[in-house]
Amino acid sequence: MSLSLISWRGEFNPTAPNQSWVTDITYIKTHEGWLYLAVVIDLFSRRVIGWSMKNRITKELVLDALLMAIWRRSPKKVLVHSDQGSQYTSHDWDKFLTQHGLESSMSRRGNCHDNAVAESFFQLLKRERIKRKIYSTREEARMDIFEYIEMFYNVKRRHGSNDQVSPVEYEKQYEERLKSVY
Repeated sequence: MSLSLISWRGEFNPTAPNQSWVTDITYIKTHEGWLYLAVVIDLFSRRVIGWSMKNRITKELVLDALLMAIWRRSPKKVLVHSDQGSQYTSHDWDKFLTQHGLESSMSRRGNCHDNAVAESFFQLLKRERIKRKIYSTREEARMDIFEYIEMFYNVKRRHGSNDQVSPVEYEKQYEERLKSVY
């Protein structure tokens, strides 16, 4: 397994999309039981580029989120940062990264700051959308979380790290700057 156990202090502000991604998992309470959400976030724009929701916290949860990110982005080579949870240390995770030309990076044990961008997203999701509610069903939670990610967070929510524009707008401005240079 190729692991870069690095400090992420210098990696939180990449200069272009698809250089550094971060991934993590959270849980959402429903009357049917927990719903687990895995996300992949591009650190350049803070855009959620992959996500998966399942009833169980398994390696498939994180692999599906990463597959969505790869499908959406078709990256050449990306550093994918995670914590040291069992889903991210599985042989299937490592094999998947290798097959797609991705490089693994993991937090040091007990360092909660390494996944700060993912944790910040989860905190916003829970504060801005979920608050103290308990969804009746997992399906109700899935639909609401999908709407938050794809219809609000990525396209409308302004970010201080993005000059107060949404992740989608920030990436669009980056592409326009590239076109003007060439």
